[in-house]
Amino acid sequence: MPSIFAYQSSEVDWCEPNFQYSQLVAEFYNTFSNVTFLIFGPLMTFLMRPYIQKRSRYIYVLFILFTITGLFSMYFHMTLSFLGQMLDEITILWLLASGYSLWLPRCYFPAFLGQNRSRYISLIVIITLVSTFLSFLRPTINAYALNIIGLHIVYIVVQEYKKTNNKELRHLIEVSTVIWALAFTSWISDRLLCSFWQWINFSYLHSIWHVLISFTFPYGIVILAVVDSTYEMPNKTIKVRYWPRDTWPMGLPYVEMGDDHKSC
Repeated sequence: MPSIFAYQSSEVDWCEPNFQYSQLVAEFYNTFSNVTFLIFGPLMTFLMRPYIQKRSRYIYVLFILFTITGLFSMYFHMTLSFLGQMLDEITILWLLASGYSLWLPRCYFPAFLGQNRSRYISLIVIITLVSTFLSFLRPTINAYALNIIGLHIVYIVVQEYKKTNNKELRHLIEVSTVIWALAFTSWISDRLLCSFWQWINFSYLHSIWHVLISFTFPYGIVILAVVDSTYEMPNKTIKVRYWPRDTWPMGLPYVEMGDDHKSC
């Protein structure tokens, strides 16, 4: 049995040819396409800092996990090791769990919890701990399970889209849904249509997934922050901004939180 640290000790292998450009890097493009995680994680932490200080400092954990996901994904695709795979997937699992804990509106909580967020967070921690251990039983299905969780997040976003008349929020949801759909199509095509992509000599769809899903993250965070404000902070003003400039047709979204509304 190969060491968990050994190159290609993972049962998962993506479509990109292995060791094409270097004997040290198994999947070159899949490895270095994760650089966007390392850029967006710290940048979003900086841009969202005023909001985080007013809402919850636990949001810093979310951005740290996002950045670490990029590092572990680089390690996994560089080595295709079992350890790299598990570090990558478990970090994504806890990243998703953190997002659920912080921002899921109370109206989506299971009925037996009422609207108690403390109980809900405890439930999420227990489920995530159990899922962490279960992920070692059938590692080949972990990525599919994580994408199923992603589909549930899309479902919640769609429900909020139907409820809101906020044009800014609807625009964010529309843009993020298109980017996510392109990302998911790239991911599933790389898994299921690999022979076709290799036949036309374009087996890099998983690296495209990395770039697109890293762009989806800032949009998703801002959507959740805006939705959260309507439920948890109705007296706060949330302003959506775009980096580097608000006037550019495309940018990295972030939020600023204003003062309480005053009433006479």
